[in-house]
Amino acid sequence: MYVEHLIPANGVEQPYPLILIHGKGMTGTNWLNTPDGRPGWASYFLEQGYEIYIVDQPARGRSMWLPNFDAPLSAFPVEIIEERFTATAFYNLWPQATLHTQWPGENDTSKGRQGDSVFDAFYASITEFIASENDTQIKMQKAGAVLLDKIGAAVVLTHSQSGSCGWLIADARPDLVKGIVAIEPVGPPFRDSVFKHGSIRPWGLTDIPLTYNPAANTSFDLLTVEVPATSENLTSCIVQREPARILFNLIRIPVLIETSESSYHAVYDHCTVDFLRQAGVKVDFIRLEDIGIYGNGHMQMMEKNNLLIAEALHQWMMRNIK
Repeated sequence: MYVEHLIPANGVEQPYPLILIHGKGMTGTNWLNTPDGRPGWASYFLEQGYEIYIVDQPARGRSMWLPNFDAPLSAFPVEIIEERFTATAFYNLWPQATLHTQWPGENDTSKGRQGDSVFDAFYASITEFIASENDTQIKMQKAGAVLLDKIGAAVVLTHSQSGSCGWLIADARPDLVKGIVAIEPVGPPFRDSVFKHGSIRPWGLTDIPLTYNPAANTSFDLLTVEVPATSENLTSCIVQREPARILFNLIRIPVLIETSESSYHAVYDHCTVDFLRQAGVKVDFIRLEDIGIYGNGHMQMMEKNNLLIAEALHQWMMRNIK
């Protein structure tokens, strides 16, 4: 796994470094700057005194893919990027999609779509990824654990698909993960939502095993029940039947789940929060609109108000990471 190590010019001021893990089809460049040339979250966190480790997930970007060893690859077509990330108000595929206003672009008619220079710069950064979630998670858990063994205790900041990797890395090295900041982590538990429907993530948050207490020898030991939605703009949730098994290695780690106003994750991230809390994990949940930050979508680290969001994350870490 390729890892880029950045140190603040004025010296490290925070007690633990940040490990920044990108989502599906992306690389560590997500954190460095924005497609219209503004500073990214890496610059902001360096200014706040954080030592930073930026990874390219195994077999992605600057991490080598081995054709006779690694799993087959897949890639996002341009239409999915427009529909889900950059021009969601135009396509209007879920109730909150029309609230998206923060993606940068040249003008309102082409913003977030192919042909706009900002969109084209973003799409040019997207890479192939391992098609198998199982293979991806196995590689990321192993590589993340080795990284922590080398650098010591750290805070893990994940986005989207890498949300599952954050839980798995913490499960493997609970004493070295001092906090998890999960930006719209992959979900909801046990199934897909919004774009397709069907069973997935049989261990709740992941496709490969997590440590539960009492022990779950197979994923079939996790008995579940569906909880109705509380709003027509939200999905119903699948949680464990009571008494719920505890995610034993995560219960001492402070967790933040943060969700934007207009992303498709606004439909279901509450399910991930409910599942974690039921499993004994201490979780804070921030919907950006509830703290006065409006119009963001899934790729919020690149959007027009990206540094305002980074400030909110920094403030949470200052209060909760000890």
